[in-house]
Amino acid sequence: MQKPEKNLIPSGAADRLIAAHDGDVALLYIWLCRNGDFDAGRAARELCRTSAEINAAYEKLCRMELPGAHQAHVKDKLPPAEELPEYTAEDIVKRSEHDGGFKAVVNEAQRKLGRALSTSDLKILFGIYDYLALPPDVIFMLISYCVSLFAEKYGPGRLPSMRNIEKEAYSWVNKEILTLEQADEYIKRVAERRGRVNELKAAMGIHGRALTPTEGKYITSWLDMGFDNDAILIAYDRTVTNTNALKWSYMNKILLSWHEKGIHTESEIAERDSRPASAKAANNHRSSVSDDELKRLRSIYEKVKNG
Repeated sequence: MQKPEKNLIPSGAADRLIAAHDGDVALLYIWLCRNGDFDAGRAARELCRTSAEINAAYEKLCRMELPGAHQAHVKDKLPPAEELPEYTAEDIVKRSEHDGGFKAVVNEAQRKLGRALSTSDLKILFGIYDYLALPPDVIFMLISYCVSLFAEKYGPGRLPSMRNIEKEAYSWVNKEILTLEQADEYIKRVAERRGRVNELKAAMGIHGRALTPTEGKYITSWLDMGFDNDAILIAYDRTVTNTNALKWSYMNKILLSWHEKGIHTESEIAERDSRPASAKAANNHRSSVSDDELKRLRSIYEKVKNG
């Protein structure tokens, strides 16, 4: 009995192809694994597809960045365009009728947004599904994430537009969030960071308002540098103690100096930079003491010492 050949399609690629619900993409992937370099004319002839269908499938395949043999044949990865392609109503109707994956995405979007999608909405959603090549289960998570984000930011009842969801979809693709596992991990990371930012806001006395863009950039940069919240709050304490105000640029200088020294935690500050928060104030106070006052203090000290 002849031993069967090994499966040419890596399991990760197979999962992505199944989730994409696009027969042309799957067929072209198999063809590439068998034949090597991409040749649109030859692929169209051998797969009984038009050149336009093959080129569209190839572009989608490039954006999916599948693991395995295909990567050897794709030298120029196609980045997402600034805008999604302009789909016709016929494109949408045709895929809605024959593509169970897209139909499920439409139903979920309407359920989460609590309304029927307009033609413009459907075109955007189809672009996320078809052009950005996000699998249905990832799009489900994307929509849920956008809905929860808007509710937290603007209050209950506020829902994102399809343009908001499109913008976040581009962000996910650029961050290579392309699978259910990657999406789940990303959402957990964002939630953890959001919790840390809220904790810092409260500790710094910022209540009843959102951070300004500049404030948000400062905090984001400190978290990206690897500071824990305790270290940031020590810098905050030194800033307020020394300047009598929350001066973001002053606080940033403290944290940048620690970052350059590789200091990012409360314990590292205690070990390597244990200067009291009020050092500057103490220095200012000492400089303002007169010579006569110093003589008087020394006299008192000597009497106590020799007493």
